[in-house]
Amino acid sequence: MKRFFVLFFIAFLFTNSYSQEGGNVQVIQDDRIDTLLVRHIELNEQDPQIEGWRINIFFEAGNYSKRLAIEAKSEFVNKYADVPCYLIFQEPYYKVRIGDYRTKMEAEKFLKEIERDYPNAFAVQDDINFPSLD
Repeated sequence: MKRFFVLFFIAFLFTNSYSQEGGNVQVIQDDRIDTLLVRHIELNEQDPQIEGWRINIFFEAGNYSKRLAIEAKSEFVNKYADVPCYLIFQEPYYKVRIGDYRTKMEAEKFLKEIERDYPNAFAVQDDINFPSLD
Protein backbone atom coordinates (compact mmCIF):
# COMPACT_ATOMS: atom_id res chain seq x y z
CA MET A 1 0.00 0.00 0.00
CA LYS A 2 2.88 2.34 0.84
CA ARG A 3 4.54 1.62 -2.52
CA PHE A 4 1.35 2.51 -4.32
CA PHE A 5 1.27 6.00 -2.75
CA VAL A 6 4.94 6.59 -3.52
CA LEU A 7 4.48 5.57 -7.17
CA PHE A 8 1.31 7.65 -7.43
CA PHE A 9 3.11 10.67 -5.96
CA ILE A 10 6.05 10.33 -8.39
CA ALA A 11 3.70 9.98 -11.34
CA PHE A 12 1.77 13.04 -10.16
CA LEU A 13 4.97 15.12 -9.99
CA PHE A 14 6.06 14.19 -13.51
CA THR A 15 2.61 14.81 -14.94
CA ASN A 16 2.39 18.31 -13.47
CA SER A 17 5.90 19.32 -14.46
CA TYR A 18 5.34 18.42 -18.11
CA SER A 19 1.87 19.88 -18.36
CA GLN A 20 3.06 23.40 -17.44
CA GLU A 21 5.84 23.73 -20.01
CA GLY A 22 5.43 26.29 -22.76
CA GLY A 23 2.41 28.02 -21.25
CA ASN A 24 1.90 31.76 -20.96
CA VAL A 25 0.80 33.48 -17.78
CA GLN A 26 -1.21 36.65 -17.88
CA VAL A 27 -1.27 38.72 -14.70
CA ILE A 28 -4.23 41.00 -14.22
CA GLN A 29 -3.76 43.47 -11.41
CA ASP A 30 -5.27 46.68 -10.17
CA ASP A 31 -3.36 49.88 -11.03
CA ARG A 32 -3.43 50.82 -7.36
CA ILE A 33 -0.86 48.10 -6.65
CA ASP A 34 1.76 50.03 -8.63
CA THR A 35 0.81 53.19 -6.72
CA LEU A 36 1.27 51.38 -3.41
CA LEU A 37 4.67 50.05 -4.48
CA VAL A 38 5.86 53.55 -5.42
CA ARG A 39 4.60 54.91 -2.10
CA HIS A 40 6.36 52.10 -0.21
CA ILE A 41 9.65 52.89 -1.95
CA GLU A 42 9.28 56.60 -1.13
CA LEU A 43 8.65 55.85 2.55
CA ASN A 44 11.72 53.60 2.72
CA GLU A 45 13.84 56.38 1.20
CA GLN A 46 12.60 58.84 3.85
CA ASP A 47 13.29 56.50 6.77
CA PRO A 48 16.06 54.12 5.71
CA GLN A 49 16.07 52.04 8.89
CA ILE A 50 14.66 48.69 9.92
CA GLU A 51 14.06 46.97 13.24
CA GLY A 52 17.09 45.13 14.53
CA TRP A 53 19.56 44.92 17.39
CA ARG A 54 22.52 46.87 18.70
CA ILE A 55 24.82 46.44 21.67
CA ASN A 56 24.74 49.12 24.36
CA ILE A 57 28.28 49.55 25.73
CA PHE A 58 27.80 52.82 27.65
CA PHE A 59 25.03 54.89 29.16
CA GLU A 60 25.35 57.69 31.66
CA ALA A 61 23.41 60.69 32.90
CA GLY A 62 24.69 63.68 34.72
CA ASN A 63 27.45 66.26 34.56
CA TYR A 64 30.23 65.00 32.29
CA SER A 65 28.16 62.24 30.71
CA LYS A 66 28.57 63.63 27.18
CA ARG A 67 32.35 63.81 27.53
CA LEU A 68 32.45 60.28 28.97
CA ALA A 69 30.28 58.98 26.14
CA ILE A 70 32.56 60.56 23.52
CA GLU A 71 35.57 58.97 25.22
CA ALA A 72 33.85 55.56 25.32
CA LYS A 73 32.98 55.85 21.63
CA SER A 74 36.52 56.82 20.56
CA GLU A 75 37.98 53.99 22.69
CA PHE A 76 35.68 51.49 21.00
CA VAL A 77 36.41 52.83 17.50
CA ASN A 78 40.15 52.47 18.16
CA LYS A 79 39.70 48.79 19.09
CA TYR A 80 37.03 47.80 16.56
CA ALA A 81 37.24 50.16 13.58
CA ASP A 82 35.12 47.95 11.31
CA VAL A 83 32.05 47.93 13.62
CA PRO A 84 29.65 50.90 13.34
CA CYS A 85 29.40 52.95 16.53
CA TYR A 86 26.69 55.48 17.43
CA LEU A 87 26.49 58.20 20.08
CA ILE A 88 22.86 58.69 21.09
CA PHE A 89 21.19 61.16 23.44
CA GLN A 90 17.90 60.01 24.93
CA GLU A 91 17.10 62.39 27.74
CA PRO A 92 18.68 62.24 30.33
CA TYR A 93 21.13 59.58 29.10
CA TYR A 94 24.03 59.64 26.68
CA LYS A 95 24.43 56.19 25.16
CA VAL A 96 26.99 54.49 22.98
CA ARG A 97 25.57 51.68 20.86
CA ILE A 98 27.40 49.53 18.39
CA GLY A 99 26.57 47.36 15.41
CA ASP A 100 23.66 46.88 13.05
CA TYR A 101 22.47 43.32 13.70
CA ARG A 102 19.36 41.85 12.10
CA THR A 103 18.81 39.26 14.84
CA LYS A 104 19.42 39.09 18.55
CA MET A 105 21.58 36.02 17.98
CA GLU A 106 24.01 38.03 15.81
CA ALA A 107 24.21 40.72 18.49
CA GLU A 108 24.77 38.16 21.25
CA LYS A 109 27.57 36.55 19.21
CA PHE A 110 29.51 39.83 19.01
CA LEU A 111 28.64 40.59 22.62
CA LYS A 112 30.50 37.41 23.61
CA GLU A 113 33.57 38.68 21.72
CA ILE A 114 33.68 42.00 23.57
CA GLU A 115 32.47 40.97 27.03
CA ARG A 116 36.01 41.05 28.44
CA ASP A 117 36.45 44.73 27.41
CA TYR A 118 32.83 45.70 28.12
CA PRO A 119 31.44 43.52 30.94
CA ASN A 120 28.30 45.68 31.41
CA ALA A 121 27.32 45.66 27.73
CA PHE A 122 23.96 44.26 26.69
CA ALA A 123 21.92 43.77 23.50
CA VAL A 124 19.00 46.13 22.85
CA GLN A 125 16.35 46.27 20.20
CA ASP A 126 16.80 49.37 18.05
CA ASP A 127 16.26 50.77 14.57
CA ILE A 128 19.31 49.84 12.50
CA ASN A 129 20.70 50.83 9.13
CA PHE A 130 20.14 48.56 6.16
CA PRO A 131 22.99 46.10 5.65
CA SER A 132 25.34 47.02 2.82
CA LEU A 133 25.03 45.01 -0.38
CA ASP A 134 28.80 44.60 -0.85
